[in-house]
Amino acid sequence: MPIFRSEEMVLCQFFLQSEASYACVSELGELGLVQFKDLNPNVNAFQRKFVNEVRRCEEMERKLRYTEKEIRKEKLKLHDQGENPRAPAPKEMVDLEAKFEKIESELREVNTNNEALKKNFQELSELKEVMTKTQMFFMAHGEDLHSIVDDAHRAMGQEDTGIVTATQGSVQLGFVAGVIPREKVPGFERLLWFACRGNVFLRHESIYQALEDPVSGDPVYKDVFIIFFQGEQLKNKVKKICEGFKASLYPCPETPQERDEMLRGVNTRLEDLKTVLSQTADHRHRVLVGAQKEIRTWIIKLEKIKAIYHTLNMFNFDVSQNSLIAECWCPSSALNEVRTALKNGELLSGSTVPSIVQMMQTKKKPPTFFQTNKFTKGFQAIVDAYGVASYTEVNPALYTIITFPFLFAIMFGDAGHGIIMFAFGLFMILNEKKFTRQRSDNEIWNTFLGGRYIITLMGLFSIYTGMIYNDIFSKSANIFGSAWRMGDYNETTTLSEYEEYTLDPIYFFRNGTPYPFGIDPMWQPAKNKIAFLNSLKMKLAVIVGISQMLFGICLSLFNHLHFRKYLSIFVEFIPEVIFLGCLFMYLVGLIFYKWVTFDASESQCAPALLIQYINMFMFSSKLPNSTASSGALVPCSQVTFYPNQQTLQYVFVICAVLSAPVLLLVKPLVLRSRHNRKMLLSGRAPGVKSTEALIPNEVTAEKKKNKPAPVAPGTVDVAADGNTVSRSVNSEDEEVPHNGPTSIFLVEEEEDDFEFGEVFIHQAIHTIEFCLGCISHTASYLRLWALSLAHAQLSEVLWQMVFSLSLKMDIAYIGGIAVFALWFAWANLTIAVLLLMEGLSAFLHTLRLHWVEFQSKFYEGDGVNFAPFTFKELLKMDSLEDLK
Repeated sequence: MPIFRSEEMVLCQFFLQSEASYACVSELGELGLVQFKDLNPNVNAFQRKFVNEVRRCEEMERKLRYTEKEIRKEKLKLHDQGENPRAPAPKEMVDLEAKFEKIESELREVNTNNEALKKNFQELSELKEVMTKTQMFFMAHGEDLHSIVDDAHRAMGQEDTGIVTATQGSVQLGFVAGVIPREKVPGFERLLWFACRGNVFLRHESIYQALEDPVSGDPVYKDVFIIFFQGEQLKNKVKKICEGFKASLYPCPETPQERDEMLRGVNTRLEDLKTVLSQTADHRHRVLVGAQKEIRTWIIKLEKIKAIYHTLNMFNFDVSQNSLIAECWCPSSALNEVRTALKNGELLSGSTVPSIVQMMQTKKKPPTFFQTNKFTKGFQAIVDAYGVASYTEVNPALYTIITFPFLFAIMFGDAGHGIIMFAFGLFMILNEKKFTRQRSDNEIWNTFLGGRYIITLMGLFSIYTGMIYNDIFSKSANIFGSAWRMGDYNETTTLSEYEEYTLDPIYFFRNGTPYPFGIDPMWQPAKNKIAFLNSLKMKLAVIVGISQMLFGICLSLFNHLHFRKYLSIFVEFIPEVIFLGCLFMYLVGLIFYKWVTFDASESQCAPALLIQYINMFMFSSKLPNSTASSGALVPCSQVTFYPNQQTLQYVFVICAVLSAPVLLLVKPLVLRSRHNRKMLLSGRAPGVKSTEALIPNEVTAEKKKNKPAPVAPGTVDVAADGNTVSRSVNSEDEEVPHNGPTSIFLVEEEEDDFEFGEVFIHQAIHTIEFCLGCISHTASYLRLWALSLAHAQLSEVLWQMVFSLSLKMDIAYIGGIAVFALWFAWANLTIAVLLLMEGLSAFLHTLRLHWVEFQSKFYEGDGVNFAPFTFKELLKMDSLEDLK
């Protein structure tokens, strides 16, 4: 089963002809099942063979990014038609470069002309406003400068100003007009006053219609101003101040006839500019629309070209410089597909020399690769978030598909809330193609969409557990009829007629007819409901937790068998099963035994599980009658569950205690003995790691005599049995015998360097972690009970404190209005608090139970994820900005 273990990986070596290398890599990128190794790790990126081609791609990428920016500025959308163009041939790069250069130059020319026209249009618009405002200003004062001076005199509140004196003489007033940004007007006015000592007269008025910035296109708000002054000295000061505030000065004639004539000329030029701007905008729009239809195809083609050349830079040239050497990991099941892709590349390039594929043997650990689909991908991501599985290690994702939503549902058990969650997940599944094409930027929504199948299963399992708990929005459903009746009942009397009651099985339960499915609905209004549900859910949490931990230990057996760690089976797996089984599975057995053995008539005499379990560890056999589970002092003859219980419990405790030293000591001692024996057989003294301290004997001399001569990297050997063995172009240390086992990467017996101290410390940590973990992890599973109880109580509080208030109102019409208002509040609180917040809390707790309590029993998670060279990710891009 592919998902049970990772795919078997092989290290391949390719010999590709130079003319066919581009097409072959392109076909492998379309296939997406090959992870290339960098054979030039010490070579600078700017010194590699295809760096010029990469630079050309980056230059084209820059031009495309500029075009895309202009398209978005025009508010045009980049439509995704699901296209997947093939990577163009190298000779087509010239055509693409010419096309991108033409589009960019045309857009830049249009933008430059458009910017110049807009700047001219803005200046004419400002001049028009200046002419209009000044004309209105002079008309208000009848073209009389003396009245203007009188206004200045009254505004400044001075009798002896220079302006008044000058005007009364023969000196005339001068003025300048222009526009200034509105936010600079207060500072501009203050500086004029202080710099000119109050000898200028300023009037300004806002331009109500916003002007457009010719570069950015943003709206700009400005004011028209006119300044009156006397003499050339003040004129120069005013102009310098205007220049400092970046105010635009415009010529303004003194006579009204000249101003009217100038205004008519400005209006005519504005109309002409509007026509030219409209034609320029239409031309620019046509260019951008033409680029809009092709830009996504261009982006994909360009990124494929760039990815191909980046990959080719990881290859090495052979001695003749005619072929490229590549090394890559790929699944062994995909070798035929890889060979087919290489053949297709050869046909596309027109090469007549076939590519060579060689298998390589290496001591390096292969990457981990799982074949997943859109359903299993989310569950595999949950496991990978903890750690990528080691090569061919048992994959927890297969079991997480069921256990994850089930543990979530135990904490989230409410059928009503489960229906909402299931409906939401099913809605996303049915519309997944639509939502995937939209490619939303909302990170939270993308998280929900990626986990749509997880959400659907969590909702489905929550419906199931909600029916078990008989909890639907904190209410119970009486589908099959309650099995509880009064002790002196008649056939027509039921407990529903009593407002408050405490259910006691001795008086109220009719034996032999339990509720067919789930919890009896009569527990819902009972006083002792919480006590009953606490006991039930706590026991269920212990049963589920211990069972999952035992299952995790059993999965470790498959790892030991697969990696041929037979010693670990006897000194790790069996002691762990004995320790967990004797102490904790025994508790699960007692829970089931008590449920099956004691009925309602004997419930008060049933021994208490907690007292029994404590006495098991304290080797105590005295169990008073008062220790019955009901807590009542009643005469009970049975103080244990079964005969010889104490003796069996003593045996279990002793076996569990003895399994701990076996788990701690046996494996390090056996490995040390094996290592010493191996050293003696190889001619080295035990404990000596240096090869210079060899013990001379005939065996080592014969090995040295028959040692093969070294072979140059990148060549192919022919073994004695006829098999071909390739050597890595990077290092000769990766070479191992061709007939080595597939799992040679993880076989513990292959270790040459042995440190007894490190092995012993590692085993001690494992032993302490396991023994203490069995206790702490069992307690940790009680979160299933705690969160389930909290969710049920919070749901009940929301119902009683919010929605049920509208159902208790005496006045009918007020209650009818309150039903809608309070239902709306209750529904929003249910979604926000119980579904989102409580759902997130249960999700995180479920993550912890899987990562720590379950996976720690068998999962190492120290592998490296398989990262194939593929073009699939490029198809998910909307723009070049997605690459950042």
